[in-house]
Amino acid sequence: MMAFGMTAIVLSFAVLAAHFLREGSVIMVAVCLFMPVLLFFPRKGAARVLQAALALGAIEWIRTLVTIVHERMAAGMPYTRTMIILAAVAAWTLASAFVFRMPRLRRRYDLDP
Repeated sequence: MMAFGMTAIVLSFAVLAAHFLREGSVIMVAVCLFMPVLLFFPRKGAARVLQAALALGAIEWIRTLVTIVHERMAAGMPYTRTMIILAAVAAWTLASAFVFRMPRLRRRYDLDP
């Protein structure tokens, strides 16, 4: 189960990196590709940085969703499918931040109270 959680985090950052590459933000691509490296450091701070970055990533997906849906609505194009896909990606990214609540990851990153 721990491998699933780690995979979810890596996948979330990979998709975010692709999003920022499409936007032309090379610095953000580098940041997104670097973030999974923090998984190798079993410290509370590394887990918190990853959680914060994933939460910010979910906010970015919601911002993108709103922007694209408004553009498509203004152009008279269908937008429902786009909205569903981007909402699912935002939810996945946000859910990835919560994998640190899994017992094995809580112990590994010393997150127990």
